[in-house]
Amino acid sequence: MRNRKATFAAMTFPSRLIRGRLIRRYQRFLADVELDGGETVTAACPNTGSMKGLAEPGSTVWLSTSDSPTRKYRHTWEMLELDFGGRPVRVGINTAHPNRIVTAAIRAGQVAELEGYGNLRNEVKYGANSRIDILLEDEARPPCYVEVKNVHLSRTPGLAEFPDSVTARGAKHLDELAHMVAEGCRAVMFYLVQRNDCTRFAFARDIDPAYHSAFARAKAAGVEAYAYDCQLSLDAICLNQPIPIAAEP
Repeated sequence: MRNRKATFAAMTFPSRLIRGRLIRRYQRFLADVELDGGETVTAACPNTGSMKGLAEPGSTVWLSTSDSPTRKYRHTWEMLELDFGGRPVRVGINTAHPNRIVTAAIRAGQVAELEGYGNLRNEVKYGANSRIDILLEDEARPPCYVEVKNVHLSRTPGLAEFPDSVTARGAKHLDELAHMVAEGCRAVMFYLVQRNDCTRFAFARDIDPAYHSAFARAKAAGVEAYAYDCQLSLDAICLNQPIPIAAEP
């Protein structure tokens, strides 16, 4: 991994996405969508959050397609398109992608804060029955535990926020990262904003004050935090550039 550079690293879709209009999201993991050709399909919705402001009926959505015979639903909701006065903004909603996007970017040497490690592993067991998204290791330095969070909430123009719903699991991860710092390791929270219209990041304290408090504890314990936005196309999603995190807490 060390010193390997690339001009572009992305999470690519297996085929070009198809467009439709959202009819409704329901039972959390399902969405009915009317495709441009008039056909109505039920798509998997790979997002456990509230998707506040992102699941309005009539919204333009983009789906991927799978021909796997084991799939119950052939289509997967990948992103939607918001229209802010003629300026379309694509927002990624698939929470399975951030780990892949960040992993690809680290391997390509595109995350300056996480350079210099010889080995990268995903989904490694640690802490109290948890798995870390990315574990960076090197003989010359302590291991680095990286927890990746998907961000797509934006209630104020230009401001990305996390979380969009109460997340006790997220607070648990922060406490476990703080414990790893106490053990002599490095620990990082990586907030991936799956949209390209935000220039800063903050915590949605009003939505989950417990998560806000957990982050304050983790930061005081030495856990680092970084936020990056993305570039989204109908072919791929890639890491773009860092955006500042609000000073509070």
